[in-house]
Amino acid sequence: MYEHRRAPLAPQRVFLLRLAANTAIALAIIAGSLAVGAAGYHGFEDLPWIDATLNAAMILGGMGPVDPLHTDAGKVFASCYAIYCGVALLTIVAVLLAPVYHRFIHRFHLVSGSGRD
Repeated sequence: MYEHRRAPLAPQRVFLLRLAANTAIALAIIAGSLAVGAAGYHGFEDLPWIDATLNAAMILGGMGPVDPLHTDAGKVFASCYAIYCGVALLTIVAVLLAPVYHRFIHRFHLVSGSGRD
């Protein structure tokens, strides 16, 4: 997907397409994570869909749950979901920044003349 370090820097259009594709991937991860979280809160805590979605969004965003949890299954789900969300956040940031980081490093290699293997 990315050019080799000896290849010329990709045109800005290619870079923007990569950025758009990675943004779409990140949004898909967010949407999937939100759907799983809402389904879990709805199923385990019997919250209405809107409240379940709110709780999932708050956990995914790093803010914490809104509604108190009443069932043991709901507490176990929320614990697992919170851990997953921490990893998902790091993954989403990495996916979003990968094209920017690659372009920066590639440009650095071209400017410094580092052609060593």
